[in-house]
Amino acid sequence: MKYTITTILLFLVVGTTWAQNKKWTLEECVTYAVENNLSVEQFELDLENAKIDRKDALGNLLPDLNGQISTSGNTGLILDPTTNNLVTGTIFSASSNMTSTLTLFDGLRNINRLNRAKLNAIANDYRLENLKDDIRLNVAQAYLQILSNKEALEVSKAQYAVTQQDLERTKELVSSGVVPRGDLLELEATAANQEQQIVNNEGLVIISKINLAQLLQITDYENFDIADESFEIPPSDILNNSPKTIFAKALEFRNDIKFSESMMDLAVKDVEIAKGAYYPTVGAFINYNTRYSDQNRNPLTGEFIGFKDQLWINDGISYGAQMNIPIFNGWSTRNNVKRSQISLEKAKVQLEQDKLALESTVNQAYVDVTTFRKSYEAAEKTLEARTLAYEYAKERFDVGLMNSFDFGQAQARVDDAAANVIRAKYEYIFRLKFLEFFFGIPITLN
Repeated sequence: MKYTITTILLFLVVGTTWAQNKKWTLEECVTYAVENNLSVEQFELDLENAKIDRKDALGNLLPDLNGQISTSGNTGLILDPTTNNLVTGTIFSASSNMTSTLTLFDGLRNINRLNRAKLNAIANDYRLENLKDDIRLNVAQAYLQILSNKEALEVSKAQYAVTQQDLERTKELVSSGVVPRGDLLELEATAANQEQQIVNNEGLVIISKINLAQLLQITDYENFDIADESFEIPPSDILNNSPKTIFAKALEFRNDIKFSESMMDLAVKDVEIAKGAYYPTVGAFINYNTRYSDQNRNPLTGEFIGFKDQLWINDGISYGAQMNIPIFNGWSTRNNVKRSQISLEKAKVQLEQDKLALESTVNQAYVDVTTFRKSYEAAEKTLEARTLAYEYAKERFDVGLMNSFDFGQAQARVDDAAANVIRAKYEYIFRLKFLEFFFGIPITLN
């Protein structure tokens, strides 16, 4: 298919416009972060290595097969390799062999290595999934921070718009001599303060967008933005479960716990592998060999024997078995066993530490959800009360029964209460989602 330059430029313009207008949802951010994170790529490569190690361990259980071919030329008094006679002159000879060996018994070390390699692949998979869990939580927190800052910015703009209306009204009252000029100056100071707050909130929105973009490893900060959605407190019955119930559920599926358990299983296998060195090693071999010499002749006729015929005449097979019995090796085997046992104890301790850390995290998350829910409810009540107080103050200010300083203080208290509601709201949402995550509920804002 042929494209004109105009068509190609149109595609580029449309693609660029789409990229600039792209609004990221939370689910899209989480998916993109998991798929493009560099640490995830590194852990995935570690998992591939673990799978290769498993193939290596399986190969150790199979017989090997190796071939060898050699040629040589000699001049002078030499030993003919085909006749074992000393001859004088120049001789060209060749030999080849093929050998296969098989380990019959090695204290079950190869079998344990295979099982260990399987466990190591599983452990690397748990480690990878645990990293993805951390990324999901970090992205969700960064996403909610943008929403919080955006909502705070909208509230500050709305408050500034109300103040502008009050300014216009106060100017008229000052012109008519109803209120003193000082009241107008106080309102102008309040408006300037709100303008400063708008600038600060705009900066917070930009910084929070950059933080999320960096988590997604997106460098086009100017065009990066999230979907303009408004989220309310999602319904949840997670608090109907006790912290012990949530902790017990988390133990069943949390990848960090499964990773610690798999590391302990690996340590158990390491002890078994180390103990295998106490046992004798039994192996078997079989070898096929043949050779050729340009001095090899038929002893009856004196005729030179051809290359192909010599390969058949001079071939041979050898086979056998051998046993290596460890008697004394400078205590290295015993020391390796002790080191493996110490590593196993350390893995057990680490597992218990991880369980305690998880239990502490769940308990803290449970308390945080309860605390921030109460904080959010209290912030809403405070905002409602201060809004009523502001409306009452505004009525008094409009008829000249309140000076502009007291009216400005009433408005500032409303601004502060509104900011606290937004902050408490998104803190509560994140703590709620964080606790639900430990109960196996995916992170969504629906």
